[in-house]
Amino acid sequence: MEVFLGVDIGGTNVKFGAVREDGVLLAKEKIKTSELHDKGSFVVNFFNALEKKLAEFPYIQKVGIGVPGTLTKDRRFTLEYPNLPKLSYIPLHDRLSEAFPHVTFCLENDANAAAIGELVFSRQTLPDNFVLITLGTGVGAGAIINRRIYLGGDGNALEIGHILASNGKTIEQNIGKKGIVEMMLNELKKDEIKTSLNKNSSYKDIEKALHEKDKLAIKLYREVGKYVGEAIIALARILDIKNFLIGGGVADNWEYVFPSIIESCHQHLSPYYLKDLKIIRATLGNDAGMMGAAALVKHLNV
Repeated sequence: MEVFLGVDIGGTNVKFGAVREDGVLLAKEKIKTSELHDKGSFVVNFFNALEKKLAEFPYIQKVGIGVPGTLTKDRRFTLEYPNLPKLSYIPLHDRLSEAFPHVTFCLENDANAAAIGELVFSRQTLPDNFVLITLGTGVGAGAIINRRIYLGGDGNALEIGHILASNGKTIEQNIGKKGIVEMMLNELKKDEIKTSLNKNSSYKDIEKALHEKDKLAIKLYREVGKYVGEAIIALARILDIKNFLIGGGVADNWEYVFPSIIESCHQHLSPYYLKDLKIIRATLGNDAGMMGAAALVKHLNV
């Protein structure tokens, strides 16, 4: 049975996963992105890490890579990577093929890869049309339409983090991890809610406070749900899709986020959309990026 290497380049970690063609994750490893980014050339350091991983699995001949930004339509050149600028505007596919001539590579936006991963390896039965929204360091989305990834006119559709929300900020400014910390700081200035959080609290501190039922943390995640709902409203009306999967680390706090997602949708969507609207959690969890990247090379024509 064939084994693929799925690589998820994220703003926080770079994850490597050896994935069997039936969806079994055989091995995984993660390296902090900062370790590759801060010590000279990110690309050189990444290639060195990839070489080591391929040496562990010499029989792997296909590698899928999910990248945190835009790509040319032919998926050979990287374009804009605001959270990882050293990866911007390089012929990444050609450089990979030159460095590892025995390997077939496939590059895709990380959210698109995660959507393909759910299509191919999901632990639940999915419809032919759905949108996956990923909530993590940033915010991304991928649309599956008639069981194929939707890329848009020039290959970079569904950059939903740049949709304007009702407060005048972009969706990502509101609900990416940095946005949640910024929201906390603004709430602390109001001094209206008793909380264990303070101006030095990190995103991890907010999550910890949430699980301790901190009132401010709960309010923050309700706001996150509101803005996720606004993104869903836009996508439902533009793409005419009613099935949505929510994944990524922020989505781990589903019970706090989901109610306000639904509330937003019911406030602004008509019965046509609400009748068949389904919003559920994605199933691949923190492995979605690796599994999705592996799915790219399992089904090169997906």
